Parts: sequence; C-alpha cells; structure tokens
Amino acid sequence: MREIILFTISGQDKPGLTSELTRLLSEYRIDILDIGQANIHDTLSLGILLDIPPESESKPVLRELLFKAHELGLQARFEPVDAADYTAWVAAQGKPRYIITVLGPKITAAHLHQISLEVSQNGLNIDSIKRLSGRVPLDRSKLTKACVELTVRGVPRDIDHMRAAFMRISQELGVDIAFQIDNVFRRNRRLVVFDMDSTLIQCEVIDELAKAAGVGEQVAAITEEAMQGKLDFKESFAKRVGLLKGLDESVLKGIAASLPLSNGAERLISTLKGIGYKTAIISGGFQYFGAHLQKKLGIDYVFANELLIKDGKVTGEVGADIVDGKRKAELLKSIAQRENIRLEQVIAVGDGANDLPMLSIAGLGIAFHAKPIVKEKAEQSISTLGLDGILYLIGVRDRDIS
Repeated sequence: MREIILFTISGQDKPGLTSELTRLLSEYRIDILDIGQANIHDTLSLGILLDIPPESESKPVLRELLFKAHELGLQARFEPVDAADYTAWVAAQGKPRYIITVLGPKITAAHLHQISLEVSQNGLNIDSIKRLSGRVPLDRSKLTKACVELTVRGVPRDIDHMRAAFMRISQELGVDIAFQIDNVFRRNRRLVVFDMDSTLIQCEVIDELAKAAGVGEQVAAITEEAMQGKLDFKESFAKRVGLLKGLDESVLKGIAASLPLSNGAERLISTLKGIGYKTAIISGGFQYFGAHLQKKLGIDYVFANELLIKDGKVTGEVGADIVDGKRKAELLKSIAQRENIRLEQVIAVGDGANDLPMLSIAGLGIAFHAKPIVKEKAEQSISTLGLDGILYLIGVRDRDIS
C-alpha cells in the first residue's frame, strides 16, 4: 500500500544537510512530492513530502532518516498524510495567489497580527512569509525601513472590504500594505512612469517659480485646489502660468540646479536601470525641469509642458497640448506601445488627482505620499518610505542591491 509521509526537520543549519538526507532517500528510491525550506537566524526548518511506493516498506527508511537526523543534531518528525487529502491539496493548486507587501520604518507583531487576522477572516491561507529588507539591528535607532512579503492563496470573501481594512490598518498603525495578484505580469514589470512635482522631486516647481516672481501665495492656492481635484487642471494651469509673465530665464536655471529629489529616487532609478527597466517622466509641470532630471538621472522619456520663453523672459504662456490627467494616460500608453510593453507590465507613480488616469490603467499604480483623494482611489500607496520602497513591491530585496 502506498504511503505519503511528511518528514520535517529543524535545528542548526550547516552545509550538507540536504545532501545527506536526500542521499538516503535516493538509496531507498523514494520520490519527493514536495519540499520547502526556511532559515531564520541560522536555524533550519525543512519539510519533505515523501511518496513511498507500494513495493517499499516505510519503516527502514524512516528509521535511517531518524538516525541520520540525530547524527546531524536535528529534530525530526514524521506525519502520515491521507492520499485523499493529498489529492484534494493538489487539485487546489489552481487557486489564485496574492502578494501582500508590508513596509514601513519598522514592522511589529501588532502589524502582522492585524494583517494576518484580516487574511484569515477572508478565507485565505498564508503560503510563505519572507523578509525583503535587511537584517534588523538590536539598536532600533539605526532601523530606517522594514519590509515583509506574504504569499497568500485562495479567493477573498470580500476583496473590497479587505482592501478597505488594509487601508484602515495602514492609517492606524503607520505602515503601508500593498495587495497584488501574483501573476506573470507582477513578476515581469518593465516600465516605470513617474509624475515629477511632489513625486520624483520634493516640491512643486511652479510654486518655486511663483515665489521668485512674487506671486507665491496666489499660485500655491490655485495649485492646491487643482491637485485635490476641486479645479479643472487646464484652467488652473493657465491661471498659474499667466502669473509668471516676465520672470527671467536665469531664475529657471537656478531652480533646476537645486531641485530636491525625493528620498530614495536615485537608488530606485539606478536599480531599475541596472535590471533593465525603462523609465519615464510624465508631468503636468514643465519640460525645462524634466529635461534637467532626465540628464541627471538617466531617464529614458520625458513628457511635460513647454514653458514659453521670449527674449530671456517667461511669456506667461505654454505650448499646445497641455499635459493634464487624460493626456498623461495617453502618453503612458504611447510609451508602452513604443517599447512593446503591455500595460500590465507598467508601474505608474504619482501624488495628485491628475495622476489618477495613468495610475488606473497601469498594472501597478502607486499613490506616493499622495493627497487623500488619490490614496483612496489608487490600488496601492506608499506613505511611510521613500521612492525606493517601490523596489519591495516588485520583490527586490535589500541584499540584491546592497
């Protein structure tokens, strides 16, 4: 009679353990149905699902495995698995899988309790948990970021309710929680598109220009209304640019030279370039400053508004085709088509209401330190870390790039 046995061992990890155990299994011609291993602080936990055929007897091999485990200083356990249960488990392998990424300055038991509780209440099983961030020092003052990734399986009972619960947990406990379906596109993103102002850089350029022109308060008020979706972008943009009339071009050069990059921007983009991603800026700001960032960071594409200058002075007008929310989405599609990249493989990052159209059509849309209306409508958001937190959402570990 065929026997299926789950063999689990735990103990101090050392080279050669798996080799020794599988050597014994091979001598008895035992098939392995499944195998999994985890290591935490040099402690090994290894599980092997053994298929012992009818012509073989389990006692000798189990006895040999037990002796070998003892010899290696390991604890061993054997658990029989019913064939019908195993068959049902195999049949369930087509269930959807999701990735839950938890990121923030630190991750505590309280965070994982609330998240795992929500997972279980939605009928999902956790398949694996792994840390993507670096090892945690005892001196927590040196800890600047943390990330844990959970793989879960099943069909959520109420996915909208679960997303809302994750947002509540995020707001109450100060962590970001991303929930993505685990498919081939999630593992093969190829293009990242950034908004510029208050996303790739830590300021709104038009506000900086307005301050230099002495109209800072008027422009800032219009900008805030537009970014919150209370004012038509094109109308507000024309009003703001009109207030800049007469500004000297030298002011633009000075501001461009001192643009403050968002935390993690350089690390993110250099890493993306290193692993073959294309990058783009699609901005409702100005091409003049986008081109400066393109040269500095090595961005592949830049699309923004042309601030018209005549005789060294800003005219108060912009070129045709103002880049509003609708135009941003169109440009994202255009770049993806040019690069032969599916929309599911695109990541879009922004903070304002005019970014929502491109966030909604990208495979991964991220609201970055965004306005409340944007966080509510975007599928994912990052509010606790810098731009390089995006690397965690695509599964990149700190040790991959440190």
